[in-house]
Amino acid sequence: MKTAYELAMERLSKAAPATKLTGAQKKQLAELDARYAAKIAEREIALRDEIAKVAMTGDSEKVEALQQQLIKERKSLQAELEEKKEQIRHPANH
Repeated sequence: MKTAYELAMERLSKAAPATKLTGAQKKQLAELDARYAAKIAEREIALRDEIAKVAMTGDSEKVEALQQQLIKERKSLQAELEEKKEQIRHPANH
């Protein structure tokens, strides 16, 4: 399921003409993707381990809170990634 941000970005990209990226920009974008994929995976692993430990205690409220924290952190990192990618795609605007 796509987030509202992702849908808005799709609409924006349809309205705005696409710009050609240089090889260096493509490399920077790929590096950002890899770096943020690792950050997201790291947080998911840490929080999923914590969720599993808490689930064994039977504290469903804390499990729910940790799951919400995981979702929030993932969205935050994805938004941060998109912001940095936009800076690379359109350096004159930033």
